[in-house]
Amino acid sequence: MYVCICNNVTEKDIKRAVRDGACSMSCLQEELAVATCCGQCHSAAKSYLEESLDSGFNFPLLGQISTRS
Repeated sequence: MYVCICNNVTEKDIKRAVRDGACSMSCLQEELAVATCCGQCHSAAKSYLEESLDSGFNFPLLGQISTRS
């Protein structure tokens, strides 16, 4: 589903950005330019961001990082 028509940003784009490390609206705006034109999509984009963060969708590789030197 399209979230931001102005910049052609979809729900999947937001989820992918969160998976890749985006953790705030400013991160999404910088990476995807979502909610940077007319602003009508800001609340929907924020909802998808929060939903993705709440589902543990962010930082999937954290458990795979080795602490060995």
